[in-house]
Amino acid sequence: MAEKDLDTRFQEAVEIAETIPQASLPQDVQLRLYAYYKHATSGNNIVSPNQMLNFDLRNAFKTNAWMQISHLTIEEAKELYIKNILEIHNSRK
Repeated sequence: MAEKDLDTRFQEAVEIAETIPQASLPQDVQLRLYAYYKHATSGNNIVSPNQMLNFDLRNAFKTNAWMQISHLTIEEAKELYIKNILEIHNSRK
């Protein structure tokens, strides 16, 4: 039951995130949110061989942010994503 509740709250946070203009967020916040989202949806599957072929500076920063939170569980990443999105959303009201 708790997992479904977490997944529901995560999906609601994703929907809220889609309404926040990305350009309005500092780059470090964008990277943190990316890392939490990516870890929550993909786990620790950091870099595939296909991604290595197109590895540029932007992707290096994104991958680094994701690697920095690789110690988290998927559930922890979802909780942190939800928390951060709600804080951003509530500060804009």
